[in-house]
Amino acid sequence: MVSNSELRARARQQLGGNLFSNTWLMALLVLLLSSVIVSAGAAAFYVGQIILYGPLTFGASLVFLQLVRGKPDIDIGDLFRGFSAKFGDYLLLGLMQSIFISLWSMLFVIPGIVKAYSYSMAFYIKCDNPDMKWNDCITASRQLMDGHKGQLFCLDLSFIGWYLLGSLAFGIGTLWVAPYHEAARANFYASLVCTNTYVEQ
Repeated sequence: MVSNSELRARARQQLGGNLFSNTWLMALLVLLLSSVIVSAGAAAFYVGQIILYGPLTFGASLVFLQLVRGKPDIDIGDLFRGFSAKFGDYLLLGLMQSIFISLWSMLFVIPGIVKAYSYSMAFYIKCDNPDMKWNDCITASRQLMDGHKGQLFCLDLSFIGWYLLGSLAFGIGTLWVAPYHEAARANFYASLVCTNTYVEQ
């Protein structure tokens, strides 16, 4: 498993090396669209967020996973790949992932955080294994993250300074940090899965 500093370096390179490169801006657009659509769905009717979260999370995960694996251009259309014949699979994965984390969080905050990291690779696994059922994706994520939750937690913590710096510009700068963070997480998965043989690709 590579170091977090190397994961961040790879993410910067894959995004084009600077904040205003075409790839970085397209990655930002993907995250903005996903957030706006989910928020609009939640505002329109309560179940809208539930319906949209899973498919759009799958689409965003697919975009960033393709990016870190060498796809040269980001296709905005890939964000909507979750609205396909397998729509129900993505909806269920997002719904059940959220329910499980919420139930663990009802015990105490710490178990909820631990489970959030345990299940954090589920959508990437679904990208690599489109026929895998939602419960198998969650199980595979839990197995994959065994012994690695601490590193991902530290990777996330390493972005706090970037978010604080971005917030100085009326919060707008944080928008540019988000694609960097997501690309680093996708690199974490790509690196992690290479060292494990039970997740099919």
